[in-house]
Amino acid sequence: MALGKPRKEARVASLTESPAMRAGLIGLALVFILAFIVLPLLAVFTEALRNGFGAYLTAIEDPVALAAVKLTFIAAGISVPLNLVFGIAASWAIAKFDFRGKSVLITFIDLPFSVSPVIAGLIYMLLFGAQGLMGPFLQSMDVQIIFAVPGIVLATIFVTFPFVARELIPLMQEQGTEEEEAARSLGASGWQTFWRVTLPNIKWGLLYGVLLCNARAMGEFGAVSVVSGHIRGMTNTMPLHVEILYNEYNMVAAFAVASLLASLAVVTLIAKGILEWRYEHELAAIPR
Repeated sequence: MALGKPRKEARVASLTESPAMRAGLIGLALVFILAFIVLPLLAVFTEALRNGFGAYLTAIEDPVALAAVKLTFIAAGISVPLNLVFGIAASWAIAKFDFRGKSVLITFIDLPFSVSPVIAGLIYMLLFGAQGLMGPFLQSMDVQIIFAVPGIVLATIFVTFPFVARELIPLMQEQGTEEEEAARSLGASGWQTFWRVTLPNIKWGLLYGVLLCNARAMGEFGAVSVVSGHIRGMTNTMPLHVEILYNEYNMVAAFAVASLLASLAVVTLIAKGILEWRYEHELAAIPR
């Protein structure tokens, strides 16, 4: 025992960085964050306010811009809750049960990470477009999906549905099934087991997944661009509206709307940081 202790201490000492190394790594990280995150954000807000706060408000209060903001919140407000339900169900099934086709389900969950959002939009065009597989049937039923809100929602759901599930699957796998089995043995129903055992154990991972899903939904461009048709005031979300304003060289208005998107991202990060600070002891106890 006496011989093993110095060897362990030497190994720990060899893995401890010197003060100069720590300072260098911290400085490099800060420079990277400043150059690629802070300065671009400052540039967005500076350009948005270049002609004064009055011009900024005029660009934000434009009816077309307000319609884009409204549609962005509608798409996120529908896709995030649906992905929340899917993410919990899929992660619970994958982590808690063994069944045929589990690997196939995991592959499909990861699919939006590997498929370009533009391709996802084209897939929906082939399915629901006027010349698509279901296009004639939808036209006969007077239902419009492409170049309308339903198509935008479907495209948003596709590109965002992995985020909640991918946050919860490793967390649930790490926690195992012992607590759920104990609750069931004590007479708890499946619903009671979920609300009183499973959900409290995954609440922080679930929150992170929802935050990531919401940020991705509001910032989605590629898939939504294909299925939207770029109809001003009707099918343009905030990212699409920014693109149109930029292409028209209306820089102040473009950066004003872009600043709204940036503000939403900053608010999300602040909320995440506050929660981590407020509940840091509970978060540290979660197996990651």
